[in-house]
Amino acid sequence: MIRTAAIVLVASVVLLVPAAHGQAGTRDSIAADSAIRAMIAGQAVAWNAGDALRFAEGVRPDVSFTNLFGMVMYGDSAFIARHRQILTTFYKGTRKLHTVRRIQFVTPDVAIVDIDNEVRGVTAMPAGIPVPGDGLLRTQLMQVLVRRDGRWWIAAYHNVDVKPGARP
Repeated sequence: MIRTAAIVLVASVVLLVPAAHGQAGTRDSIAADSAIRAMIAGQAVAWNAGDALRFAEGVRPDVSFTNLFGMVMYGDSAFIARHRQILTTFYKGTRKLHTVRRIQFVTPDVAIVDIDNEVRGVTAMPAGIPVPGDGLLRTQLMQVLVRRDGRWWIAAYHNVDVKPGARP
């Protein structure tokens, strides 16, 4: 009888430990999801204010950045400089809307974030690139985020334009 009770007790503990970890993981992933969504929303707010430095607030010093024109840059200094340039020239006064399509946690500390991105009020573009007739530029933005010391950082930022007629 004591042996049976001991077996039941051990089995119960073995079964409950994964459930407890699953609940903690769920709470952590919900908190991580919320933090990432807040970060992405904050980027749009910074863009709309024309604030390149605040827009770049979460980029890692070694960020990999590919913009919709196919330019590839590395480092936070290049990321900030490019955004200062575009927010004071052809994107000045535009409005950004980020809609998070999906957050995929590769590990608890690495997330791939797919974003439907819209820039409204576009009236000019760099030479050779057509201005959207309706002033609305649509892109698909993918950010790879890593969590270090409890904070999410952008390790990679890859933006491509959505071609007319393309279906997601």
